Amino acid sequence: MSNRKFITTGVNIPKTSAPISQAVVAGNYCHISGQISVDSEGKFIDGTIEEQTELAFNNLLAVLKKTGFSINEIVFIDIAFTNLKDLEFVNPYFDSLFEVARKPARTIYQAAALPAGAKIKVMAIAIKDNI
Repeated sequence: MSNRKFITTGVNIPKTSAPISQAVVAGNYCHISGQISVDSEGKFIDGTIEEQTELAFNNLLAVLKKTGFSINEIVFIDIAFTNLKDLEFVNPYFDSLFEVARKPARTIYQAAALPAGAKIKVMAIAIKDNI
């Protein structure tokens, strides 16, 4: 019997048109698919990098909450940008989300393009110590 749980579009998490699970919980690991700045109906919301960052992270945290994990259990964040210069605007927001002693590992990179014309996409891995 599998101990995997597949989280798809549902109440309190943004809809996606992609043929994916928005998160997969396998044992004490949670892998969250890339989140961009879409509203609850899955409509892309264009805006400044600050606005897109906040909405993408809000979506990531909504999916995380749906899995039963918390922000303090995030151990890794992957952030794709269409312009690496936007990191200077994202770092302060990222810093505000996580306690000093609980900052996750992170990768950043520049992508030629992101879905729907997004400027940023965020993905995460969380781990529970006890399940």
